[in-house]
Amino acid sequence: MKRCPITYETIDSDQAYSLNGLRSLSPSLTKLSPLPYTAQEQRQQAARYATKMSIQGVQPKFSANLAVKEGMFYLVEKSGDFLFKPQSDIYDQVPENEDLTMKMARLVGIPTPVHGLVYSKDGSLCYFIRRFDRYGRRKKYRLEDFAQLTGRSRETKYQFSMEKLVPVIEQYCTFPAVDKLELFRRMIFCFITGNEDMHLKNFRLITKNGKTSLSPAYDLLNTTLAVSGTTEELALPVNGKKSRLKYEDLVDYYGRQRLALPETAIDSVLNKYTETWEQLFQLIRYSFLSHEKQEAYESLMLSRAARLNLPITAAPHPDRE
Repeated sequence: MKRCPITYETIDSDQAYSLNGLRSLSPSLTKLSPLPYTAQEQRQQAARYATKMSIQGVQPKFSANLAVKEGMFYLVEKSGDFLFKPQSDIYDQVPENEDLTMKMARLVGIPTPVHGLVYSKDGSLCYFIRRFDRYGRRKKYRLEDFAQLTGRSRETKYQFSMEKLVPVIEQYCTFPAVDKLELFRRMIFCFITGNEDMHLKNFRLITKNGKTSLSPAYDLLNTTLAVSGTTEELALPVNGKKSRLKYEDLVDYYGRQRLALPETAIDSVLNKYTETWEQLFQLIRYSFLSHEKQEAYESLMLSRAARLNLPITAAPHPDRE
């Protein structure tokens, strides 16, 4: 069964994308040509344009704009409306991994920009995400990552803790109670999905219409799946720990004590996984990851859910496609 790489909807064998997928890019888009570069050529172009990397500094990025009438993306050196991440020559299936993880984040209530996968001329899949700081004719909202706000650099972005993020939100956010809950929601999600690379530069504040809040989520990835042999479970320590984290560390200590969240708010975050568990696993099985990686992703999530005392003992087992 063929699926759209942007929406995971079922499509005919002669189609590349669903209509909903195309319209998510532009309401008037009716076709989309493959990116005019192979994965290797994309990495070469990214190396020419970009100086910033992610995932241990090895995942290249490049900017692109969409020509709607021509039905194609074209690369630009700067000021692109979309960011693209091609296949890595070091880590396997990173674009597929990030796209799936971002879709799961949206399902559990985390705001995410338009994102998906598109085909390249060599048939490989490339991940894209729409820039969320652009509006109008090349206007930009103010964005500041937590490294900037705390005087850290790219080299010291791991030298912090989840506890120290709390006063940053209290100082800068317009409605800190709302963003402290959102911070808790994202930390729980990163733990459950094996993301141990959410450092200071992966948290940002955006100022829109005079209001400052956490920006939509980005760079959400199951790094435990992508990078073999990882031992840490979060990039920034909680309760002095980066591994062997438990309910007592993440919920009792961080959620209840440090964030001072009410019980109803904590329950709303945790119950979301119980409510959406079958849909989350369905997304994994609809994703473009290999079956082997799908199973590894499911296994990790079940293990992490158990450590959060979530009442889920086994994954649903519909027929695989």
